[in-house]
Amino acid sequence: MRLSLFGEKLTGKAGILSLMDDLGAGVTEDGREMIMMGGGNPGIFPPMQEALRARLQKIVSDPALFHQLIDAYAPPGGDTAFLRLLAERLGAELGWPIEADNICLTNGSQSAFFMLLNLFAGEAEGGRHRKILLPMVPEYIGYADLGIGDDFFLSMRPVIDPLPDNLFKYRVDFAKLAESSDIVNDVAAICLSRPSNPTGNVVSDEELREVDRLAECLDIPLIIDGAYGLPFPALVYGQGRPYWSERLIFCLSLSKLGLPSIRCGIVIASAEIIKRIRAMNSILALSPSKVGPMMIEEMLVSGDIFTISQQRLRPFYQRKMEAAVEAVRRSCVGINYQVHKPEGAFFLWLWFPGLPVTSLELYRRLKRRGVLVVSGHYFFPGLPEPWPHSHECIRVTYVQDEAVVRRGIEIIADEVRAIFSGCSV
Repeated sequence: MRLSLFGEKLTGKAGILSLMDDLGAGVTEDGREMIMMGGGNPGIFPPMQEALRARLQKIVSDPALFHQLIDAYAPPGGDTAFLRLLAERLGAELGWPIEADNICLTNGSQSAFFMLLNLFAGEAEGGRHRKILLPMVPEYIGYADLGIGDDFFLSMRPVIDPLPDNLFKYRVDFAKLAESSDIVNDVAAICLSRPSNPTGNVVSDEELREVDRLAECLDIPLIIDGAYGLPFPALVYGQGRPYWSERLIFCLSLSKLGLPSIRCGIVIASAEIIKRIRAMNSILALSPSKVGPMMIEEMLVSGDIFTISQQRLRPFYQRKMEAAVEAVRRSCVGINYQVHKPEGAFFLWLWFPGLPVTSLELYRRLKRRGVLVVSGHYFFPGLPEPWPHSHECIRVTYVQDEAVVRRGIEIIADEVRAIFSGCSV
């Protein structure tokens, strides 16, 4: 079978494909249940599930609502009344000057980023090749293979700040950014996740203003992936406020609220950019699904989507995060390890300096022992030169039951300890 270059690219090996395939790996080869610490599924949060169940029952029992749900396509940007409601509620909550024309719904954030990144980067007029700047890696695994062409990203190593208690924090290296001539000549847009997937890092307000100033100087968009952030699901445990500017493209998701299978992404941007994303939506998908918007409509009207996120969902995950960090500290005694300061999302980013094997080999060994994690090397696309650090880290999620997470961390520590001693289990 002969494929196009595009076909080969999208059907080849990809980190996000490996991650999603692992979500279906419920048992080990010898029949033991897997400890799932790899994927991005949200935790089971009963209050949200109860609210969503009640809303779904109301929809299916009301003929008019059920008809609205299934019997007609939405416009390419999403249902017009819902867009007006969303603009009104987000404007009131965040103080942003947005209207319905500033919003487009997509069939998941992954689809949104495929459209956004390829809207700006790739082959351009005059033979120019333009790239997406990731001002700091590691960055979300799902971006890496979205480019239609090759050589799609330009990435920068971060500054690594050591912190007490085996913690560290990445910072944007603005000095290196200022030195790079490629940025002026080749960059089409800047993209970052906040909170960061995979590290849980929250780029500070000052860092974000500085990145925005760079975007302004280059006259390019700044794309912020807020899938885990404010105003919902609000998984931000430290400092960090919602940010808005004229060149900002801000992306939200319903997945981490508890609706990952619904596939609903939200893009907020200038009316000019939204018009183009709606056109791409129409070509690629005809229209976005109505299920997500209808499921959260009542919570938007009441404002419960904000209060539940900030007052109940955030503490739920913060308790899990604190328990997971404590489990790492108990289990990793005697191991050379570091944990990125967990400021948001629901992942721990574990760094084992000097790890004698690659993070991919560690992933394979842990999988054989019944623990699924994600190898850190997938999160460093676009670096101009190799970096050993990228092969010394793994991402783990702590959304499972605390006892299950604790057992998974014990196995990770046991395997890493054995690797360092030269006698892997």
